[in-house]
Amino acid sequence: MERINITYLTRFLFIPFFFLVCNSIIAQDLNNINKKSDFFKHVKFGGAFGLGISNNYTDILLAPSAIYEFNSTFAMGVALQGSYIQSKDFYKSWIYGPTLIALVNPIDQIQLSMELEQLRVNNTYTYTIPNYSDDFWNTALFLGAGYRSQNVAAGLKYNVLYKKKDNVYNTGLMPFIRVYF
Repeated sequence: MERINITYLTRFLFIPFFFLVCNSIIAQDLNNINKKSDFFKHVKFGGAFGLGISNNYTDILLAPSAIYEFNSTFAMGVALQGSYIQSKDFYKSWIYGPTLIALVNPIDQIQLSMELEQLRVNNTYTYTIPNYSDDFWNTALFLGAGYRSQNVAAGLKYNVLYKKKDNVYNTGLMPFIRVYF
């Protein structure tokens, strides 16, 4: 008889305990469902657009980007770059690829940057007969520093992997203006 009482007591205590724990777990999940993620509060969008048109020359650049601000000092993100360049009767070039971006703001007015860029370059030289094509991948690692005011930064960046023979950039040192919203 004592054994029956222990089993009955165990069931009597276990069932309410089980429902209490389940109710707590469900309440926790409902709180998490109602709570909105703040992920997109830290995401900033920006990019670059360039257009250069003159007599017998066209240069179009489109490079959207997005960064995630981990805190007020550090942000990382990605960009996609695409450009078309044509110099009539000389060459045409398609350049496209991804970029990884890291930004550090040691103080509010200074922004340090690192950009790892992997571009596919498709050059077609039209001044030769037959036309000559030069297709290759180009890797660039830009280290930069600039002055920052709110969501705008302007400065200089240097491609530490720059090679003049790659026919992608005219120089290793480049100015930049960066805007994120």
